[in-house]
Amino acid sequence: MPDMELTSRRLGSGPPLMVVLQLDRDGWTPVLEHLARRHEVVAVDLPGFGDSPSLPEGTTPTVEALAAAVAEWLPGAGLTRPPVVGNSLGGAVALEMARSGAVGRAVALSPIGLWTRPEAAYALGSLRVAHAMARACAERPNWIAEHPIGRTVAFWQLAARPWRIPEAAATGALRNLVRSPGFEPTRRAVRAYRLRAFAPEVPVPVTVGWGTRDLMTPPHQALRAARLLPGARHVSLKGCGHSPMSDDPEQVTQVVLDAISG
Repeated sequence: MPDMELTSRRLGSGPPLMVVLQLDRDGWTPVLEHLARRHEVVAVDLPGFGDSPSLPEGTTPTVEALAAAVAEWLPGAGLTRPPVVGNSLGGAVALEMARSGAVGRAVALSPIGLWTRPEAAYALGSLRVAHAMARACAERPNWIAEHPIGRTVAFWQLAARPWRIPEAAATGALRNLVRSPGFEPTRRAVRAYRLRAFAPEVPVPVTVGWGTRDLMTPPHQALRAARLLPGARHVSLKGCGHSPMSDDPEQVTQVVLDAISG
């Protein structure tokens, strides 16, 4: 696969820290700002999401292919095995980058891939419904985002308190959902993804965090993660949903800082 020109932005100063983004770019904003007080944060859009181009034609956007594309992009971005953080799909990408040794540490928040077939169908089906809703109001996403009830209907499966998501963040998420060309092919491709145990020789420290109120990938999947990755550090994000950045930015920030400084 040729190297890709992925879209990224940098903020802060200090040791580099990479955050992989997909749909919930705006929801990450408060966490990125907290992290930027100690690190140079490199926030990169996954292929096919945000402002990054899709994978080359003919390449199926599996979790492994997305991780490989980001790994190949690192040298051109001046990054050498940085710590990486991701949520959901981004969490699975972070874990696969850790498996390959492309990063020095990995933090995965509610990563996909610990699901059964019915659980995958439920999670990805709910995203399909959200996508249809976002497309239906594509010209005026603020119709949903400006009302607490609208935000609750749109983001109930992602946040524990969706009505508290800022209007601007909700509007940005809805717009990003509609305009990301990688959404639907990736949604189909990752349905078969299952996280595999790491080989004993993989030396990368890993932290897995799970929201205690996650409705998309429920907390019992965290137990599977603990069995599959016994060498990892496993933490609970109390009171948080599937995308914990929107629920408790301070708690997420502390989990990340503890993981990459330990």
